[in-house]
Amino acid sequence: MPPYELADRLVVGVASSALFDLEESDAVFREQGEEAYRAYQEENLDATLRPGAAFAFIQRLLSLNDLGDPGDPLVEVIILSRNDPDTGLRVMRSIQAHELPITRAVFMQGRSPHPFMTAFNMSLFLSANGDDVREAVAAGLPAGHVLGSPQADDPADRDLRIAFDFDGVLAGDASEQVYQAGGLEEFRAHEARNAATPHDPGPLRDFLASVNRIQRREEQRRRDDPDYTIRVHVSIVTARSAPTHERAVTSLKKWGVTVNDAFFLGGIEKGAVMKVLRPHIFFDDQVTHLERTSRTTPSVHVPFGKINETAP
Repeated sequence: MPPYELADRLVVGVASSALFDLEESDAVFREQGEEAYRAYQEENLDATLRPGAAFAFIQRLLSLNDLGDPGDPLVEVIILSRNDPDTGLRVMRSIQAHELPITRAVFMQGRSPHPFMTAFNMSLFLSANGDDVREAVAAGLPAGHVLGSPQADDPADRDLRIAFDFDGVLAGDASEQVYQAGGLEEFRAHEARNAATPHDPGPLRDFLASVNRIQRREEQRRRDDPDYTIRVHVSIVTARSAPTHERAVTSLKKWGVTVNDAFFLGGIEKGAVMKVLRPHIFFDDQVTHLERTSRTTPSVHVPFGKINETAP
């Protein structure tokens, strides 16, 4: 049998801490230690774990495999876990109980599994373990720290809405450094001088490119079937405003990626927009923004760039 190739798929790694609500399990580990934790997981082997903050995003992402051929999925989700194989059994049984088509997993007892991202061609790794995510990003890998608690989800809603901040997420943080050092007016002047020069790509540019490939598959489906309704919607939600928006748009074009919507907020609080936009996941590089969005929106901190070098 030939090997199962991952090169042309959108591959996402997700820790059990991001996929499921492990608050109760983690409390046992913290308060009683590893042996009690192992016993707890074994006693509750068939107690299905509740969805976590990234569950709806992962569920909807996997649902897009109906755009491909049976047995040749467009999306592959692989569990990357610090659990050992024994304690990971409950995770895999919960995946089965929730009817998620996830069959591949890496369990590494007490060690971060992110070094295996490149082996699996992953364009994103999500975890609720901030240290693991920081190590991955420091190694140049695309990763995000899932924040907040699970949000109510509408099972009748089949769409997948993804929102990104721009600087430090889709783009590098060079312009953010100009803003931090020189203030708003210097930032505006810098962006005006460089309006025709695309930014260097940031940690999640390639993930957006992979999402765009699925969106093109959706467009093909709609051409073949006019009754098909587009499900994937991508937005950028950024503190930029005119005239600094121009360089952001230029960068997207030069990179060959697209978004459906753009919110150039000029400092307006992002949480208010999220309540209306209702993305299933929002990526930002600044914790101060996410402290508010995570109250109503599954939010992910991408600890990239200079602003995160000393951040908690």
